[in-house]
Amino acid sequence: MVFSSIPFLFFFLPLFFLLYYLVPFRAKNYVLLVFSLLFYAWGEPIYILLMVLSSVIDYSIGRLMDRYDKVFWIRTCLLCASIFANLSILGFFKYADFFIETINLIAHTSIPTLDLPLPIGISFFTFQTMSYSIDLYRREVKVEKNFFSFMTYVSMFPQLIAGPIVRFSTVNEELHNRVIDFRGFYQGSFRFLQGLIKKVLLANQMGALWNMIQGQPYGTISVLTAWLGAVAFTLQLYFDFSAYSDMAIGMGQMMGFHYLENFNYPLCAKSVTEFWRRWHISLSTWFRDYVYISLGGNRKGIIKQIRNIAIVWFLTGMWHGASWNYILWGVYYGILLILEKFIWGKALKRWPKILQHGYTFLIVVVGFTVFVFEDWKKLGQYMQQMIGLAGNRFVSTEFLYHFRNYGVLFLCCIVLAMPFYPWLIKQIQRMKRSRIERLLKGCFAFGYIALFILVVAFLVSDTYNPFLYFRF
Repeated sequence: MVFSSIPFLFFFLPLFFLLYYLVPFRAKNYVLLVFSLLFYAWGEPIYILLMVLSSVIDYSIGRLMDRYDKVFWIRTCLLCASIFANLSILGFFKYADFFIETINLIAHTSIPTLDLPLPIGISFFTFQTMSYSIDLYRREVKVEKNFFSFMTYVSMFPQLIAGPIVRFSTVNEELHNRVIDFRGFYQGSFRFLQGLIKKVLLANQMGALWNMIQGQPYGTISVLTAWLGAVAFTLQLYFDFSAYSDMAIGMGQMMGFHYLENFNYPLCAKSVTEFWRRWHISLSTWFRDYVYISLGGNRKGIIKQIRNIAIVWFLTGMWHGASWNYILWGVYYGILLILEKFIWGKALKRWPKILQHGYTFLIVVVGFTVFVFEDWKKLGQYMQQMIGLAGNRFVSTEFLYHFRNYGVLFLCCIVLAMPFYPWLIKQIQRMKRSRIERLLKGCFAFGYIALFILVVAFLVSDTYNPFLYFRF
């Protein structure tokens, strides 16, 4: 079940909130837990057991850590056990076939693969439970003694499948004492609606264009068409993933939880370093806090700092998928971040802003082209088409056709990928209680209602509606 679907919008979500608001506060976590398990079971009922197992392991280790609070070596062994158990589960289900295929390729063996389906959201809930154990070991959070509250934290359906990665420290207090009121419901539902609009009207349509372009035979599309497709995928991925985060954050607000932001207009960044401060913030900060800083960060000299950046970005690539293109993507960004930090970062800041934006956007588009192709042959072929080595023309009537049909959509995406909307809202808020402010707010309300009706119409008629990060 996905958020942008008729069953979720008109059956699952209304029923959940009806029960959630009717029951007393002490029962709300149980309602949330039951619906979260139902949500997960909708697609993969058997893998509920895997999520429960991961939760039991870290909950039990947390209780033991609390019991032996003064015994350093026991706490350290328990932390190692938590990390080993979580990474073993993640490694087995996500990377077993990848390692088998790599061994077969190198050693020319024929070991059969396991062909295990990837549990949805395993990378996200594994990192969540691990962060709890690590924070508890560092004494940054207090132990959770109620297993059902801990299980609710792990399985909360708004962010279970594709994040943001919510740390226990973020929602610890709200698990037991949160404010649930009309203002939170109103603001959350508005945020959810924004995400829904981005997903259906922008991401899905960009995805349709990308599928149309990249599915054509090798060498048949022009250079500009290939670049148009790569930009379309970049915009699809941004609006798809940020839309999911918007909807998750919105539903959290409606329930009284406040998840941290996961995107901050990354496509307007002026450097690769800035881009990664703005994109998938919950993942980049997770690796920063639990890997980079644990390895020494930038405190032990340049050589070790470069080593730490390389390790983090190799692991970031691995986290995204069991395929060599993701590792290449991680290495690509690791090298660029090292070069920016030590070679040309200071010079880059002196460039005109438009060149800084262009430089960053070019790197991001090329990076996501590497990201999208798990087949190395297809990746090489598409790259050749982008730089004109496939014998293809620079421009074609096909490019002009796509540009005419999708030009307005591209313009909307570019405007909404920039912080223009928050700026506009601030300008309206400055017109306190004026007639213009009331008129503009009325126009916004009417516009959102019209867009929601359009979204429903698209959902009824359109079969293309995946969330790209479900597979990670």
